[in-house]
Amino acid sequence: MNYARFLTAVSAARKPSAIRILTELQQRSPPSLISLAGGAPNPNTFPFQSATITVKNGPTVTFDEVAMKRALQYSASSGIPELLTWMKNLQKNLHNPPTASYTPENGQMDMCVTTGSQEGLCKLFEMLVNPGDNVLLDAPTYSGTLAALQPLGCNLINVPSDQHGMIPAALKEVLSRWDPSEVHSPGSTAPKILYTIPNGGNPTGASMTAQRKQEVYELARQYDMLIIEDDPYYFLQFDKPWAPTFLSMDVDGRIIRTDSFSKILSSGLRIGFVTGPKPLVDRVVLHIQASTMHTSTFTQLMVSQLLHSWGQEGFLQHIDGVIEFYRKQRDAMIGSADKWLKDVAEWHAPSAGMFLWIKLKGIADTQQLIMKKALEKEVLLVPGGVFMINSSDPCPYVRAAFSLSTPEQIDEAFRRLSSLIKEAL
Repeated sequence: MNYARFLTAVSAARKPSAIRILTELQQRSPPSLISLAGGAPNPNTFPFQSATITVKNGPTVTFDEVAMKRALQYSASSGIPELLTWMKNLQKNLHNPPTASYTPENGQMDMCVTTGSQEGLCKLFEMLVNPGDNVLLDAPTYSGTLAALQPLGCNLINVPSDQHGMIPAALKEVLSRWDPSEVHSPGSTAPKILYTIPNGGNPTGASMTAQRKQEVYELARQYDMLIIEDDPYYFLQFDKPWAPTFLSMDVDGRIIRTDSFSKILSSGLRIGFVTGPKPLVDRVVLHIQASTMHTSTFTQLMVSQLLHSWGQEGFLQHIDGVIEFYRKQRDAMIGSADKWLKDVAEWHAPSAGMFLWIKLKGIADTQQLIMKKALEKEVLLVPGGVFMINSSDPCPYVRAAFSLSTPEQIDEAFRRLSSLIKEAL
């Protein structure tokens, strides 16, 4: 793969930070090294001394004075080594990526820690998307993705999707306006990037089948595109075996994957990961060096201690408990939807994630209904327009989240929504 062809001028111009390299060099050196190089503050001047964090289903996470000094200090821009090692092993066990054994220049699988997967996405788009570029995605999609892409001045091209995610035949149709043999020609406008949320899509709850992923991957090969596999709901798939990922099929090194701990460990700790070909992950790390510098050392060490004490088996047991909770919540929401909304709306039960995407019958646009009338009735949902490429187009959908409310609250919310829709009709 010629990764240089995908980079924006800004990303290609990034150079390593000499200070960051020295910091990382110092942290790998023996204690006998006397360093007058780094501008790191002296941790003896920090007010925090130690910490003990009680864990529900594992040993206590403890920071003694020595660990605390490290936790409060600068660390490597790619992430702390022990967390990265643990996560690389997890990725290999879960996805068995073909690229794990490749040489770095041929797209060897690499990883970095990001401050939530949102930081990873923003940095990927900045690395890959030029003004005027054609970018493929399946709308409705995550509003945070649209917020990151739209200011870049690219053309967002929608690939039709259904409850099983992006439709390969529709992607083929969209791509048919370009000749695969000419995508490398100077001035070609063929898309270089395809973005999708393959599991429990936000907002639709759609999950792609293995067959569809394989067909989409083959089209990406034909047109030499990169696929951004944004998978924050991977660990919230309700049915096993979990669907194989794009990363697991990636024989070329054309998949860049973002993972998140927000839905399974904590959304406030802000820990995500970018996994992909080393030449591209390296560019993301260069951007981190010049922006956030690194994800919080404290939160990385806290999570790393927990994961090492659990082991992969303990981690996956924790995931099973999280899935069980969300499955019950999903079932409660579907039950209440069947009870109150059958005559006035339609939906597909999601097989992953935390959202139900509801189409209201006889209502062309939900914006006013939700933002004014629903608020008056004390029920809040997200109008579907915010997930569309053109948010001002009329949209008959709403997104309901089943993550936080109790089954009783969900039931009452749908009762209120039902009477609201009937009034509007």
